[in-house]
Amino acid sequence: MYFNHYGGEAARLAADLTNLTDPPGPSDLEPLLAAHGIARRALTAGQAKEVWEWSRRLAACFGSQELDQRCQAVNALLADSSSRPYISLHDGSPHLHYSTADADAAAHIRAVTAAGLAYVVCFADAGRLGRCARQGCGLAFVDTSRNGRRTYCSVRCANNDAVARHRGRHRGETQSTTQGA
Repeated sequence: MYFNHYGGEAARLAADLTNLTDPPGPSDLEPLLAAHGIARRALTAGQAKEVWEWSRRLAACFGSQELDQRCQAVNALLADSSSRPYISLHDGSPHLHYSTADADAAAHIRAVTAAGLAYVVCFADAGRLGRCARQGCGLAFVDTSRNGRRTYCSVRCANNDAVARHRGRHRGETQSTTQGA
């Protein structure tokens, strides 16, 4: 599945921010933002706190839910993101930017992630904003598979779940064999 930079990549950033388990400092966020192509990633401690609080709100957009509920969650983020899309030609071809050039880094992250989630809902499939199906995991992910049926955050979780199911079946067969003897 093809995602443009501001759509899918921004939605994947939203998933990674959602998956943070502790409030990050500016130096914790810098490599994550760089990995997702965010140019303005020098944050103050206050902006890192804003991004942490925003990440808690992003979480409502992932996992199994009715389309109306997901759209309401994304719309609330869009309303609060101070997004002002405009067309830029800075690299020679027209493309959208979701925050003004003078927006601070935290405002830019809010605008980009809200727009990325909206892009996935509107142009891909809202169901692609998932949560890992492995019991005890629940990490948020953006399903980029061709058929859109991914249910795990990673191959590792899928394999661990398959092994657990296999062992569970094997235990069940062993118990029924020993009980029947």
